[in-house]
Amino acid sequence: MTDTATTTAVHDFAEAVRTRLAALEEQAAAGAFDPAIDLITDAIRAGGVAYAFGTGHSEAFAMEVAGRAGGLIPTKKVALRDLVLLGDLSLADMRGGNLERDPAVADTLFEIAQVGPHDVVLIASNSGVNGSIVGFALAAKRNGNPVIAVTSIDHTMQVQPKHPSGQRLRDVADVVIDNLAPYGDAAVTIGADVPVGAVSSITAAFIAQVLTIGVAERFVAAGEDAPLYLSANIPGGDEHNIALEERFGITRLA
Repeated sequence: MTDTATTTAVHDFAEAVRTRLAALEEQAAAGAFDPAIDLITDAIRAGGVAYAFGTGHSEAFAMEVAGRAGGLIPTKKVALRDLVLLGDLSLADMRGGNLERDPAVADTLFEIAQVGPHDVVLIASNSGVNGSIVGFALAAKRNGNPVIAVTSIDHTMQVQPKHPSGQRLRDVADVVIDNLAPYGDAAVTIGADVPVGAVSSITAAFIAQVLTIGVAERFVAAGEDAPLYLSANIPGGDEHNIALEERFGITRLA
């Protein structure tokens, strides 16, 4: 037997997602994403790479951008765990949420990432205020790299910045895309105003795909092959992907 309250909450959540995706679709049709698409396209044509970074659940955005079927091959994902895998931090340092709030790790993480002069940096953060996020964006700007931010304007403007500079991600980025998530991320309430149903991962994934599609369209419109991954689980996928990874100098960890 289906609980009526649960059914209503699921409907409300689906509606919250639908309305936001529809709004993002309208923005895309109106050209709102074109500045970000242009930055990514220009970077790839210049021999650069699109770096994607997010902490916590926002890491899902980076996974949508980099290294997946239908995605752009000249992409790399940055994660806080790189400070352990490729840096000097211990596994114990990863426990809890302190690392993402620590601005001191940003420069080291940027150095580990080896962002080049022609690269573009995409950063997703729903709150847009954590120290590592803002610090990484500032490091990119100092290095001369354009920064594209995906964040919740509603949320970020209601919380205090945690970076010593007093800046939010939106203040540092060259292009800011609103993921349309509400304050606190949860879009519906159950019972005594219990917030549930976070939407930022869904809208951020949609934004990542819109950007990817836009870049692919730029290449095709210019009569060029779009540098896209095929699924590794179809015949010829591995061969196609490896050849293009070698062309763009992309090495991925297992």
